[in-house]
Formats: sequence, structure tokens, C-alpha cells
Amino acid sequence: MSARRLASEFDDADASPGLLLWRATNAWQAAQRAVLAPFDLTHVQFVLLASLTWLDSDEPVTQRELAELAGTDPMMTSQVLRALESKGLVVRGSHPHDARARALAVTDAGAELANRANAAVEATDRDYFARLGDDVAGFADALRRLDGRRSSSRHPVRGS
Repeated sequence: MSARRLASEFDDADASPGLLLWRATNAWQAAQRAVLAPFDLTHVQFVLLASLTWLDSDEPVTQRELAELAGTDPMMTSQVLRALESKGLVVRGSHPHDARARALAVTDAGAELANRANAAVEATDRDYFARLGDDVAGFADALRRLDGRRSSSRHPVRGS
């Protein structure tokens, strides 16, 4: 083998699960960006807004809880929440039980936008994953195993 050739256990790039996941993820994200553009939301803004809308209850939601559910970096989550707050989609207030934490809540406008955008995202997911046919549930199970976190029945966005 030439010193300039990549040393790999794979004879064919299409045999690499990592490369395949990378390419599939990029194609899926491109579809999500396109469907979310008319809503003036980035994908991460949508995921956090939809997650917060899902978690909406009488109990305050903290930034840490939201980041954990969405699988996002806490610092990035804070920046995105500021952007969503400036758009009037979320509010960050004082937490009633923890002076160090902020209580997050979705506004009525935020919930309405999250629901409209989620319908578009789920339709895009149905189209994208339709090529898996009857393997969709098995694919989702495999992704849960790769995620490594305990599955949550509270997960908000089935396709995201």
C-alpha cells in the first residue's frame, strides 16, 4: 500500500458505518434546514423550542434539563435560548426553588410555532426515512443503542 493511501480496515468506503452515518446525517440535516427555513428557525433552535414545548408543565424547566433532553451542549443551549427569547418564543425567569437556575417557559407564540414546525419536520422525516420501509422501527432501536442514554418517553420530537 502506498504511504499516501489511507490505512483503513475497510476495502470500500461504503463499508464504513461511520462514513455512512456522516453522509446520511448530512443529507437528513439538509432536508431539515430546508423545511425549517420558512419558520425562521435553525435546526437547533427548533429542537430546543420543540423540546421545551414538550416539557411544558406546571413544573419549572431548567436549562440543564432542556439541554439533557435535547442532547445539546449547555453553553450552546444558553446562546440559542437567548436567540429564541429575543424572538419572543421563550421566556427565562427566576426559578422558584433554585436561585442559581433559570426557569424556562415557552410563550404562546413559541408553542404555536413549535407545533407548526414540528408538523413539517415530521412530514420531512416520514419522507426521508420511508426508504427504510419496514426497517424504520429497527433503525430507531439501533439509534437508541448508539445514543447510549436511557430512552425517555418524554422525548419531544420523534424525528429530531
